[in-house]
Amino acid sequence: MKSSLNMGQVEAFRSVMIAGTVVGAARLMNITQPGVSRSIGLLELRIGYKLFDRHGRRLVPTPEGEALYREIEPLYGSLDRIAEIAQDIRFQRAGALRIGTLPALAQWLVPRGIARFLSTRPKVSVFVESLPSRQIAERVSTRQFDVGIVELPLFRSAISIEPLEPMPFMAVIPATHPLAEKPIISLKDLDGERMIMLARQSFIRHQIDDMLSNLGVEPNVILETPSSSIACALVGAGAGITLVGNHTAKPFAGPQVVVRPIKEAFSSNFAIIFPEAGTRLSLANAFAEEFREEIRCSDLS
Repeated sequence: MKSSLNMGQVEAFRSVMIAGTVVGAARLMNITQPGVSRSIGLLELRIGYKLFDRHGRRLVPTPEGEALYREIEPLYGSLDRIAEIAQDIRFQRAGALRIGTLPALAQWLVPRGIARFLSTRPKVSVFVESLPSRQIAERVSTRQFDVGIVELPLFRSAISIEPLEPMPFMAVIPATHPLAEKPIISLKDLDGERMIMLARQSFIRHQIDDMLSNLGVEPNVILETPSSSIACALVGAGAGITLVGNHTAKPFAGPQVVVRPIKEAFSSNFAIIFPEAGTRLSLANAFAEEFREEIRCSDLS
């Protein structure tokens, strides 16, 4: 059975081919000249033919030596590329990241966070998918996603939860509606108004219903949807008024839609989640940091 070549001996051969002398090869490898000569001799013994002819101080490769060098040099190029990739991954310049986000933040805030993250990492690739929070948590727990952005409360084992700053809710109103003239909207202003509400099974819908009930407000709920983005689009079409988080509402503000703060403050709570078991991907940590920074910048704008 053939034994594999000694990589130290192959490295000595390559170094002599590059430097042209044993002295130069010893400097490249940071070993002694006798060490280089011994490695070359052992390699020639192993493969059964001469690699160099000596001409003074220089070693001239034999035709067999030239042929061997042509074969091994591309392999070293690949090793150099692997080393470069390894360093890129270490310093978060390369690699792949899988992100799950809930739909409420998928149209504006998360894309901006991803763009910020990628702006200094041109070799990094990202896969992103929009799903309900419970499905994101399931995929994060099984490491199908490296990081997830979800709405709280969330009850799931095998994930690590890092809450984000609460995001206040806003009133999203057709620009032609009389309430669009008001700089601040009270929930009491919504009594009898045509409303587009989030689906009844959502936690935030329970919060909204409780607040409206406590204030004695009875809105005219004409539409329900689990998607806050769809709710905002319906407002733009003139169907009614909705209440959604500020980062969902912002991209819809324009000629057809106005976004107004709500007097009775309430907010939606979001979090970044990671797999609990095993080492956390460094790119996931870097994205989380960039995403928090994007939230801070967006809140200031």
